[in-house]
Amino acid sequence: MKTKAKKSAKFMLFTIIIFLTFFMSYINQIPSSINVTKDINYIKLTKSNIIKLTTSDIDLVSSQNKNSVKGYVKLFGLVPIKEVTINFNKDRKVYAGGHSIGVKLYTEGVLVVGFSDIETNSGKKQSPAVVSNVQIGDMIVEINGKRIKYIKDLSEEISKSNGNALNLKLKRRDKYIDTTINPVLNKNNQYKLGMWVRDSTSGIGTLTFVDPKLKKFAALGHPINDIDTGQLLTVREGSIYKAKVIDITKGEKGKPGELRGAFSEDDEIGNLTKNTLCGIYGSIKNLNDFVKSNSKEYIIASQNEIKEGPAKILVEVDDDVKEYNINIEKINKQSSPNSKSMVIRIIDKNLIEKTGGIVQGMSGSPIIQDDKLVGAVTHVFVNRPDMGYAIFAEWMYNELDDGF
Repeated sequence: MKTKAKKSAKFMLFTIIIFLTFFMSYINQIPSSINVTKDINYIKLTKSNIIKLTTSDIDLVSSQNKNSVKGYVKLFGLVPIKEVTINFNKDRKVYAGGHSIGVKLYTEGVLVVGFSDIETNSGKKQSPAVVSNVQIGDMIVEINGKRIKYIKDLSEEISKSNGNALNLKLKRRDKYIDTTINPVLNKNNQYKLGMWVRDSTSGIGTLTFVDPKLKKFAALGHPINDIDTGQLLTVREGSIYKAKVIDITKGEKGKPGELRGAFSEDDEIGNLTKNTLCGIYGSIKNLNDFVKSNSKEYIIASQNEIKEGPAKILVEVDDDVKEYNINIEKINKQSSPNSKSMVIRIIDKNLIEKTGGIVQGMSGSPIIQDDKLVGAVTHVFVNRPDMGYAIFAEWMYNELDDGF
């Protein structure tokens, strides 16, 4: 009998441990602060209905003029287990984009993207940059105390050095580093540092939204990274332009497609000021370029309001922005910004016929669900061109609202 009692006690203890582990995993999913755009009776916080945020302890009617109130997360809607803050965001209204835009970005300095040995009259000589501890991804911001903005600035300082040592100030990630480098005379009698550099980048993307009050825009939904180093490019200055889609390469399994566009620098519509993990940001020159008489404002949804199921994507693949049907397949609850907030699938036959699904150039295409702006397209699955990732619109808006 004692043996059976011991086994029973061990089994009960094991069951309790499993339950507590399961229970704690749910609690860990619950954020301490939740953003909503309407008064609610409950918010589904987890994939199951076991844990809900109830408002039975809050007088929401008397709290409507407040920016935030306190609420309790309850187990089975009965037992309080955690206090959370509910933030009401009723003024987060924007005009959705979907327009194709040209983007040109000038970096904070001159970016080092590669090295090369130098051909001299006596043969090859190792790159002076390598010897001087310059690294790929470094940004050259000063030479001998002079600000370096463009490649031509760098070339001028090297040319007039006469082979004398140059004092470089480099930006490496978030730190500034000083180093000295000795130019080498090549066989063409030109002084060189033995490195490849870049001071700008350009391409095509999609506008996500415009805030009419701030007169600012957000686009892409992901950062612009250098193609060689993978490094997020720091903006010194830049612009966005009206762009026109001139050709489409359809996406196929294992081969991403592309919207090929053209733009002129005469068609500048905004100043680019920030390049972040959530996309690119700046100010709009003329609000009328985007806001027409039939334009509609959308509330920015919080991630807690988004649900799996049907939604719309706004994208320009012809001569105008149109709505296409998609499905939100999966929602990843996040406590910090990430461009892979949702998994989406294109189900609109017309869009699949035109593009094959999600293609390069569609990054930033806004996603609408329940008459709210919920996110923006960011990536395509290489082996499933009809599927990809999207970022929460909330993350993008928070970066916009953070100022420049």
